[in-house]
Amino acid sequence: MLQRTVRPVVVDTPYPTFRRPTLARNVVSTSQPLAAQAGLRMMLAGGNAVDAALATAITLTVVEPISNGIGSDLFAIIWDGKKLHGLNASGRSPAAWTPEYFKGHEHMPSRGWKSVSVPGAVSAWVELSKKFGKLPFKKLFEPAMHYAANGFPVSPFVAERWDPQVPELRDQPGFAKASSPAGARRARARSSASATRPRPWKRSLPPRARPSIAASSPRKSRRTLRKRAAR
Repeated sequence: MLQRTVRPVVVDTPYPTFRRPTLARNVVSTSQPLAAQAGLRMMLAGGNAVDAALATAITLTVVEPISNGIGSDLFAIIWDGKKLHGLNASGRSPAAWTPEYFKGHEHMPSRGWKSVSVPGAVSAWVELSKKFGKLPFKKLFEPAMHYAANGFPVSPFVAERWDPQVPELRDQPGFAKASSPAGARRARARSSASATRPRPWKRSLPPRARPSIAASSPRKSRRTLRKRAAR
């Protein structure tokens, strides 16, 4: 009888825990498994690394809302095979924010409208998809829309960081309604009652527009946001 000897694979890594190397043509890495899967789905659909990164970032705003949001900033460094590109889509300060406006504050407020800058992430999604993406912009939102409509299991990593924020944010408008168990139960009840209604996000997306982050003044950026909100 033929006997086979299985030799142990020794992997020397600097980590205190054992990690197996991942060998693949394409890899998507993030803190939330469902978001990583969203990026891989774009790869399997014929997309490139930018499509995968955008789908991952978009999905994270749903499945890891305590760390990511559409009102956040975005920075990107992309190598297209010939040239290095950089994008700074960090939030600008609103035009009305002057030193006098914050007079009397010992430090910048951490909550409320006085802590909010002009969002840059969504405009960066549009710009990166337009310049480097292969897939239709609308397709990048499919995983996020699915989890937003049908729910998803909260991963241990996200739950561990979500729970400590509840006492601090429970009084913020909308937080308890959208991000607490009681609010989630009410949302599910409403969702069941309106399951036959058309989903508003299935409508056509608005035409793409170049972001007004780096090319315009804060005042112009604010006017642009008001015009888009009025549409």
